[in-house]
Amino acid sequence: MTAASVIWHELECGSYTEDLELWRGLARGAAGPVLDVGAGTGRVTLELARQGHTVTALDLDPELLAELAAAAAGVDVSTIVADACDFALETTFALCIVPMQTIQLLGGSRQRRAFLACAGRHLQPGGVLAIAIADELEPFDAEADAFVVAPLPDVCERDGVVYSSRPTAIRERDGGFVLERRRETVSASGELTVELDEVGLDSVSAETLEREGADAGLRPSGRTQIPATDDYVASVVVTFRA
Repeated sequence: MTAASVIWHELECGSYTEDLELWRGLARGAAGPVLDVGAGTGRVTLELARQGHTVTALDLDPELLAELAAAAAGVDVSTIVADACDFALETTFALCIVPMQTIQLLGGSRQRRAFLACAGRHLQPGGVLAIAIADELEPFDAEADAFVVAPLPDVCERDGVVYSSRPTAIRERDGGFVLERRRETVSASGELTVELDEVGLDSVSAETLEREGADAGLRPSGRTQIPATDDYVASVVVTFRA
């Protein structure tokens, strides 16, 4: 049976496609292997591997990577369970990507700087590092304690169980934000379970990230805007060269 962490991850993140053309374009321009940091179940890793690229998927969650590995038959993918802020691999990469605001999950400037130093050590000369950050969050009215436009829930069914995840609030906390979600499951017999989930996001601007990258010896080389969709906020991808 699929682990619950895998189901929730795919339900809440797996359907996002707006950024894929950017990662495909960067991979086409890279003369060498790709490192996908915060790869999860392989939303981007598998897309690039199926285009013929050699991809290493790095994530802290072994269950997510196990799901990725099971789906990677026939393509050139390896998986590494490691902390993005402290990893040491035996190879270097032409391209390192950090999709879907993974950089904002690390826990602050010190952790971002540790990651940037790690990434820099793993880039080939002239290699590219590309990092997505949230351009803005969904408008939330704190006084009304409600979103300005209520998000629809994400819903799927696995093994006779219906899973539903709905964002309920965005709150400022410790210089960043916390996204609150209500997760529900309904079993085949009609039993309902409810879980409240929180995800903390650091607040970081492109300018701050570029400054931290430069401090780590990386050269800022541009920004690309990814527009919002009906289900996901806009983002900006900040790129660096080694």
